[in-house]
Amino acid sequence: MRAAYVTIFGSSDIHAWSGLGVYILGALRSAGLQTETIGDLRYQCDFVYKAKEVLYPRVFRKTYRMLWDSLLLKRFAAQVDRALASGDADVVFSIWTNPIAYSRTYKPIVFWGDGTLAGLMRLYPDHCNLCAETIRDGHRAERLALGKCHLAIYSSDWAARSAIEDYGADPAKVKVVPFGANIDCSRTVQDIRANLGNKGYDTCRLLFVGVDWYRKGGDIALQVVTLLNRRGLPAELHVVGCHPPGELPEFVKVHGFVSKATGEGQRLLDDVFSQAHFFILPTRADCTPVVFPESCSFGLPILTTNVGGIPTIIRDGRNGFAYPPDADPEQYCDTIERLWSSRQEYERLALSAFQEYSERLNWGVAGRRVAELLQEFCG
Repeated sequence: MRAAYVTIFGSSDIHAWSGLGVYILGALRSAGLQTETIGDLRYQCDFVYKAKEVLYPRVFRKTYRMLWDSLLLKRFAAQVDRALASGDADVVFSIWTNPIAYSRTYKPIVFWGDGTLAGLMRLYPDHCNLCAETIRDGHRAERLALGKCHLAIYSSDWAARSAIEDYGADPAKVKVVPFGANIDCSRTVQDIRANLGNKGYDTCRLLFVGVDWYRKGGDIALQVVTLLNRRGLPAELHVVGCHPPGELPEFVKVHGFVSKATGEGQRLLDDVFSQAHFFILPTRADCTPVVFPESCSFGLPILTTNVGGIPTIIRDGRNGFAYPPDADPEQYCDTIERLWSSRQEYERLALSAFQEYSERLNWGVAGRRVAELLQEFCG
């Protein structure tokens, strides 16, 4: 089977969508799928969309989202259809619904995404005040894509439920396949055991990775580490991806933005993940953060919230704990102190987290499962 791999952005851009476009393509190819890529779609009449992005907030106090604009999506689809006409793909495999919603191809369409517009509108603050145009165009695009596709794949049960309940998608063709870790990992369980033995345990190191400090719950993570120190447990918060606002205490170590595209960046990420004892992300809104499978690949237990699609990824007591979004810092601290007081229990959880990565949250497993689904629905 040969698939046309469709992305709005470039399929080799490691920074677009947290690198998912790159790793999904690699997973499909590793699973034996032949692929041709259709990407870097052109934003014709770009000035029109940019003008709307400026005018809607100023005039109507509403938010306009370019990537749901029906005119733009029709132009995306026209570009995709032209490329398909000159290729020999058997199936169209799209990242997100946007580029194929208005496609007129006769070939089977499959897409893989992490959320629906309806789900995002209920969860993300920046989707709670959308303009009527974006809401109308976005819902129409979702319905069109779900209606014409042979197979809809989502990274979580939360997103899949929304497709069925909000857009009337046929449950038989809606499937859940979690994403893998967007890092190259050759670690074995022996490596994880060795790293656990080499970690220092004089200070509890918590790792936070996120570009959006507030939405990702960085302020809560800071409260947790502050409280741990007040309780007498020496702790540090290592921050990657952003610079927290205000004056920070000495136990906060800021690493800033780190690029996976460079050897130096990869080495720094390996170091901070390997040396940390917990990964903390008390996020207020998220679909399925790929940083969770990445953390599991290091045997790093995760402390987070149960919002969005996170419950599909985090299994309480197996690779971490997911708390209600209104959980107070004391709950996080209680869990950390309990695990910190029992090295055996902590190491059991760390090894279990790596097992979740090895058996469920890696691109090998994901790619093979998607290949099976493609044969079943499009073969």
